[in-house]
Amino acid sequence: MTPHLLIIPGLGDSDEKHWQSYWLQKFTNSTKVIQDNWDEPQLSEWLARLNETIKKINEPTILVAHSLAVSLIMHWAAQNSSPNIIGAMLVAPADVDSPAHTPDFLRHFSPIPTQTVSFPTLVIGTENDTYMSLERAKELATHWGSDFINIGQLGHINSDSNLEYWEEGQNYLQLLIKKIT
Repeated sequence: MTPHLLIIPGLGDSDEKHWQSYWLQKFTNSTKVIQDNWDEPQLSEWLARLNETIKKINEPTILVAHSLAVSLIMHWAAQNSSPNIIGAMLVAPADVDSPAHTPDFLRHFSPIPTQTVSFPTLVIGTENDTYMSLERAKELATHWGSDFINIGQLGHINSDSNLEYWEEGQNYLQLLIKKIT
């Protein structure tokens, strides 16, 4: 099975050097959620756009979220469901509950829902992410019923991490797909 990949960027979108942008180029079975306001996100608007996008999907799909989009998915999963969403790869979640890790204008994405998600999920975190501690990422993964992978010293797993096609991440995606099928 080759599921559809729905790429969901976080705050500021994913620029051309971000692994999500590389994946969009590489995987012909991928599309991206486009938000109207990438720099001043409003939870209700982002949720509405995500839900609109998911409602148009009519094939098995894995959500591929980065940073703030992880909280977005958790809010969506707390209120919605779709038989076409078969899994989620949750990369470098941003701790919107913590003023020490995220700016105040993101606090309306808080609290991060902590219920178990109804589809398989994989959380990927690092030891030196400035937007969430490794311990907190592990704690959330446990709440969500997610598998967790610590990939070491790769920061926020964004453009600054210089991952390009992030082959290691593609391997983790394949592990998630194998778990689902």
